Amino acid sequence: MVTEEDKIFAKNFRIDDLSDVPAGLPRHRKLKQNRVVSKKDASVDTADAIYSGSYVSSGVDNSVKLENFYKDFKVDVISCTETDMEFDMIGIDAAFANAFRRILIAEVPSMAIEKVLIAYNTSLIVDEVLAHRIGLIPIAADPRLFEYLTENDQPNEKNTIVFKLHVKCPKGQPRLQVLTNELQWLPNGSEFLKETGGSTSTSNSKPKTYTSFSCSQDSLPEFAESPITPTYLDILIAKLSPGQEIELEAHAVKGIGKTHAKWSPVGTAWYRMLPEVVLLGEVEDEKAERLVKVCPQNVFDIEDMGNGRKRATVAQPRNCTLCKECIRDHDLVDLVDLRSVKNHFIFKIESTGSLPPDVLFTEAVKILEDKCDLVIADLS
Repeated sequence: MVTEEDKIFAKNFRIDDLSDVPAGLPRHRKLKQNRVVSKKDASVDTADAIYSGSYVSSGVDNSVKLENFYKDFKVDVISCTETDMEFDMIGIDAAFANAFRRILIAEVPSMAIEKVLIAYNTSLIVDEVLAHRIGLIPIAADPRLFEYLTENDQPNEKNTIVFKLHVKCPKGQPRLQVLTNELQWLPNGSEFLKETGGSTSTSNSKPKTYTSFSCSQDSLPEFAESPITPTYLDILIAKLSPGQEIELEAHAVKGIGKTHAKWSPVGTAWYRMLPEVVLLGEVEDEKAERLVKVCPQNVFDIEDMGNGRKRATVAQPRNCTLCKECIRDHDLVDLVDLRSVKNHFIFKIESTGSLPPDVLFTEAVKILEDKCDLVIADLS
């Protein structure tokens, strides 16, 4: 595109026709701007040009503009189940993709067991290890329905979930596996006495427990039809030999993964750039068969051209993991180009079960929005 400045320059220097002057970036520069190329030894062009005047001499404005973001940004959901979600985020910088990953792991809240009150434990697992194992059990409870329990708060039905575990292996019986299905939800709160009362208590006084629920949690509409349980009922907690017994209470509260990993609502959240596999020439016959054979991800396929001739094609480029097996062969290294699109990310979320993965991502967006509002308020 010829600008007004180009016309003024042409007029002053008696240049009448600028139609043959190329506009924008040349192909090799555009490739460096938008792609990371994986070579045999290392990847090249990994840096992003974040300076708005990086390509001003070529007439290209790469400054960050809100209208450009509206036009280019897109989210495509590839698959979504109750625990796993895969989607593409297109038109953003790696910093934003990483921000979502960090928020999902460390700042989206969930419910996890914080206190374990052990009344009796004769198993081989010591109390501290048993409490740690129970604390890592994911809880299927919506954290948005609960409040944070601070140091000055008393445990109640709005900030605490109480579970009970009481299992005994009878003598003369085989070893017993204690699974998470033995954790029973106590909607009325703790059953363990905190104080005996002593001489000051009266016959009409209510015994004091470790929680003070004013109402039963199962009477609340949000829990009436969906009892609170561990996400998975077959997680092994301990093994009991004949005569051994475990009796305890576990109190779950709301928290974030930044405090402890047990509050992280995702098993993992990760992303990678969209792979792009390009054949730089015709790969035929024996080379085509060799190319298909060396790829462990089945990226390539063979196309029958007739007359006994075969040609390699890129069938599933999304499966490519950039393992570089296809370019380690000296005969193939100049025929295959492995690239990654800098502004196109494949994002995967694996939920632990407290919330579906699509809801977790929505909550992460809200947290990032709150962070942006905070920064804008401070700058103002």
